[in-house]
Order: sequence, then C-alpha cells, then structure tokens
Amino acid sequence: IRDHCRCPTCFHPETKQRLIETFLELPEDIHILDVREEGDLVQIVSDGHTSQYPRDWLAASALKGKTRAVGRQGTTDETDFKQTPVEVEYAKVMESDEGVGEWLLLIRKYGFAYVNGCPATPEATEKLLERISYIRNTHYGAFWDFTANMAAKDTAYTTLAIGSHTDTTYFSDPCGLQMFHLLSHTGGQGGKSLLSDGFATAKALRDEDPQAYKILSEVPVHSHASGNEGLSIQPFQTYPVLNHDTQSGELIQVRWNTTDRAAIDLPLEDMDLWYKAARKWARQLEHHHYWEQLRPERPLIFDNWRVLHGRSNFTGKRRLCGGYINHDDFISRFKMTNFGETKVLEQVSLG
Repeated sequence: IRDHCRCPTCFHPETKQRLIETFLELPEDIHILDVREEGDLVQIVSDGHTSQYPRDWLAASALKGKTRAVGRQGTTDETDFKQTPVEVEYAKVMESDEGVGEWLLLIRKYGFAYVNGCPATPEATEKLLERISYIRNTHYGAFWDFTANMAAKDTAYTTLAIGSHTDTTYFSDPCGLQMFHLLSHTGGQGGKSLLSDGFATAKALRDEDPQAYKILSEVPVHSHASGNEGLSIQPFQTYPVLNHDTQSGELIQVRWNTTDRAAIDLPLEDMDLWYKAARKWARQLEHHHYWEQLRPERPLIFDNWRVLHGRSNFTGKRRLCGGYINHDDFISRFKMTNFGETKVLEQVSLG
C-alpha cells in the first residue's frame, strides 16, 4: 500500500511517475500505524507518512483475476469479425478525437475498418495514419509508397498471390496496426484483398481439437526476414503461433507467416504433431476468410495481432501506400479516446 501512495511527495502529479525509491527509502518492516476514513477517502499512516487513497481504489486493488489484464488491453470480442465492410468517415476522423475514438473502437471490436473519403494521395493517407500515433519505422522505411518493383526483397513487392498471414513475425514485437491504401491500379486486374479472423479461427480450432490448439500455443516457431542485403532480422526469442496473456489466459496475438517461418523447436520424433496441428489451423482459416477489392479513397486498416491478410495475384501496375503503428501505441490511443484519461489512469494504478 505504501509503495502506491499518490501524494505529491511520492507521486509526480504531471509525469505520473513514482518519486520514491521504494527499496532504498522505505523500511523493510513497515506496517500500518493508523487508519482514518474521511468520506470516500482512506488515510493510512505508516513510517511517519500519511498516505491517502480513494476507497474504491483500495477495494479494486484487492481483486484478483482478469480485471487488470482487461484494463491493460481494453476490451475486445473475438466473435465480432464481420463479413461485410466496417466503415468510418475520413472527415470525422480528421476533425475530432471523438472520430478517432469511433475509428479505433471499430478496429478493436471487429479487427479492421475502412475509411471513406480519404484523398488518394500519400500525403493525406500519412496524416490519417498519424491521427492514431507515430508511424513505425522498419527496414521498409516508415510510411510506404510502393509498387511491385522488388524495391524491397519481399513478396509484397511482386504481383504474386500471397496467402493468409500476419506481418513482422520476425520482430520480437510485431506491428500492431497495418494500413493499405490503393492509390491506383492501371493496365490490369486482380489483386483482391483477403482478411482472416485469427481469433475466430483459434476458437474454432480449440473447439474442434484442443490438443492441436495446445500445440500451436506452446511450440516455439523461428521466423526471419533475410531477403534484403545485409539483414537477417530475427526475434530475440522464439514464439508460438498463438500467444496468450499470462495473467488472464486470453488469446492476445496470432503469429502466422509460413513465408517467413524457419525452424520448429521440437525433437524430430515430435515434429509431425506440429505439422498436423498447423494443417488443421490452415484449413480452419479458410472458413474465416473475407475477400474485398481495395479501391482509391478508401484505406483499409487492421489489427495485425488478430487479423491475417493476403491477396490474389494481379496484372498491371498497382500503387499502394501505408504503414505500421505499434500495438502499444494503438491500445493507448484507443483507451484514451474511448474511456478517458481519468479511467485509464485509475486502471494503471491498479496494475
């Protein structure tokens, strides 16, 4: 309790950071000397210091279970992925934080959203993405403006079909949001976009074959990005396909990219178990596909921790732009615009 005192001596009111060196300044044998109640506040005296806490905060601090994980990540519903477009208007997003909150709530709930009426220019699209947060810089650059010219050694820069996958599995922290805006497509056809709900697929697999779900949740899979000269990006540790919150046990991240997959961390005699589980996963994904053609003035953004994406092959010249947003930045902006600073900071103080 003393460690979480919120008086100005112990907690900076503007930076929201602790000001005391808990393990150096507070006595090891600290204990409560006195408790006084004043309305909704409780004053606790210890080690010559009087700390003050809201009664609700003390009650909530005693709770165990999922509540803190929910507060940390916000809310989501793994069954709400839609097979129809989920849309918000560009003007509303650009003009107000309320519009941003509405946009992010759609993404958080459904896994993706389109923005109608965005000018088909890289400049307008970049400003739209920055309404959420800073654009993540990677070996592809920050904001992309690209065609199928192999400027980067990746299948995204070809005309080939790409199967359902999540991006940046080769990063320790995969990107959180991903945006694509088709600026133009001339002299050809095809290139239809695929979205797949990873959370719904995982739930279906768990219901069908709990053992396969368990294998994909436990067996580490190596990933890499090695196509560009001088680079071989690999995460600092291996991760399974399905990753869960250690506190709540809820599925929070899907990492599935057969193109960037390397070795599987299993003894040879057990390897077949993973391949059988992965085959069932891939077949389940096909039941959760959603296809739609991208078009100018309608950027698509999706949650890369939940929604897998792909495309059909195409002819002609397509020009796209877009970029990544970090998952932590996405969740921060989502919570601030939907719950408000007071509620968010209450959750922070609870853990």
